[in-house]
Amino acid sequence: MLRLVLFDIDGTLLHTNAVGIKAFARAFENFFQVANGTVGLKFSGRTDTALAREMFLKYGVEPSRRNFELFFDGYTHWLAHMIADAQGEVCPGAQQFIHELQNLPQPPAIGLLTGNIRLGAELKLRRFGLWDYFRVGAFADDHEDRNEIAKIAHQRGSRLLGEPLPGDHALVIGDTPLDIACGRAIGAKVLAVATGGATLAELEAHKPDRAVPDLTHVRAKEFY
Repeated sequence: MLRLVLFDIDGTLLHTNAVGIKAFARAFENFFQVANGTVGLKFSGRTDTALAREMFLKYGVEPSRRNFELFFDGYTHWLAHMIADAQGEVCPGAQQFIHELQNLPQPPAIGLLTGNIRLGAELKLRRFGLWDYFRVGAFADDHEDRNEIAKIAHQRGSRLLGEPLPGDHALVIGDTPLDIACGRAIGAKVLAVATGGATLAELEAHKPDRAVPDLTHVRAKEFY
């Protein structure tokens, strides 16, 4: 029985024309006077907090709580500004797959398992009309490690449903090997989609339960 479905965002639900990376760079330059600070960073499948820490250490910025707060205040400011005009799109099949989940005989709770901080996730999803679908979630504000974020999302899903939730009653959907790994960390089923950071062959090598080119190639009822 499928009781909880947890979606990644970037590359799984949305393409935003890299506005998150651009907002990261602008915020870092504004507060710490380092231009092009994101050069060389690998964003795919990572958490915002881990990426910020990597930038701090790379450029000699103290990774203090205050500096994290300054940075993410700046990041969300610039993200809100940039996302308004972003030439992005919802990934193929994503919205239809959500609708299919909602129309199952016993619909699962639909949530987020993302490396975005919560406000960043909301800004991106609201821009494309998707935010209100999600009843629960865990974010980079909760933990820097994606596997730990998965555990928090699973715990919150269990509380929302009012019952202990076996891992295999959850489905994690993501577009990178790190998404597959965090799904496995909670014993969930994993659906990998090649719409973001990895090819279909790369995803299949990490042994998800299913890997597809995009969400038009799978039906929600197959996991019910």
